[in-house]
Amino acid sequence: MNHVERFKAVVDGRPVDRLPMVEWAVWWDETMTRWRGEGLPEFDNSLHPAGVSGVANYCPDRYSLCNHFGLDPYFQYWFDSRGPECPHPESHGGAIISDEADYERIKPHLYPPIDQALEDIRPWAERQRNGESLFWISVEGFFWFPRTLFGIEDHMMAFYDEPELMKRINQDNVDYMISILRTLADADCLPAFAVFAEDMSYNNGPMLSEDHFDEFMAPYYRQVIPVMEELGIVPIVDSDGDITKMIPWLQKVGIRGALPLEFQAGVDANAIREAYPEFVILGNFNKLVMEHGEEAMRAEFERLLPVMRNGRFIPSCDHQTPPAVSLEQYGIYMRLMEEYCLKAAG
Repeated sequence: MNHVERFKAVVDGRPVDRLPMVEWAVWWDETMTRWRGEGLPEFDNSLHPAGVSGVANYCPDRYSLCNHFGLDPYFQYWFDSRGPECPHPESHGGAIISDEADYERIKPHLYPPIDQALEDIRPWAERQRNGESLFWISVEGFFWFPRTLFGIEDHMMAFYDEPELMKRINQDNVDYMISILRTLADADCLPAFAVFAEDMSYNNGPMLSEDHFDEFMAPYYRQVIPVMEELGIVPIVDSDGDITKMIPWLQKVGIRGALPLEFQAGVDANAIREAYPEFVILGNFNKLVMEHGEEAMRAEFERLLPVMRNGRFIPSCDHQTPPAVSLEQYGIYMRLMEEYCLKAAG
């Protein structure tokens, strides 16, 4: 099976020759700095298609690193709903708007054209058509995007103080997402799956109630997801924290899966599979065991083996590989990853 066939089979719950071997998020720069000091070579990326596009900007060696470590080449393009000229907050999580007048002021810098993105994506789309790699996109979801505008704290108050503006922002973002999808379809550059960046949970569960989800998010998912399904794109949500309670909320609007299933937040992929057999899940390998060596990593793969065998699951670090992990330890992780991805399919 090639990479695309393997992914589609896992999502549909069909047998595979082995599970996909992916690192869904790019590596931390601190991790890369450590590995360079431990002998990881420098790579020449000049010939790699779209080698510095989208999220690859944060890790321009991603293509070469996948080859080096034996990972399947899964490549991401992040569509930022804020253009390059959009004002930035004064501090992390700060606000750039507080009311509708502010939104009108910055709106010319939102929802940027995607011409350059399309050119960057074309080579990956071609590689996907040939089965050589898999290409996916991230879009900024209906919890995430308003938060980037209102700021972390004021965003929570905006559900009560600026409800109509919240809805206007999300409708504008829906229109932008659909225009992206239609443009990709017209260019024959459709991704295999699309991720709504949300980060709407923490270690004790969702940051909003189901009622707020139904009012402020569900109507917008219900406009975008049918377009994705029409185009054959699998819709997935990316949220840190414990998303377990939210899974029924997500399913009722058509979301088919979630990542990264953070172990430290108490998420258990086996329990999710038992409760929601059709839900696609990716991640849940406890990244904090990696620095403790082969025995600890093998025990973690043994924990995940039942859900790996049950389908609709792709194992991966439950977030980015931390800098406490040595290059040698990561090599052990990859050896075990291959062993268990084959074992799960056997």
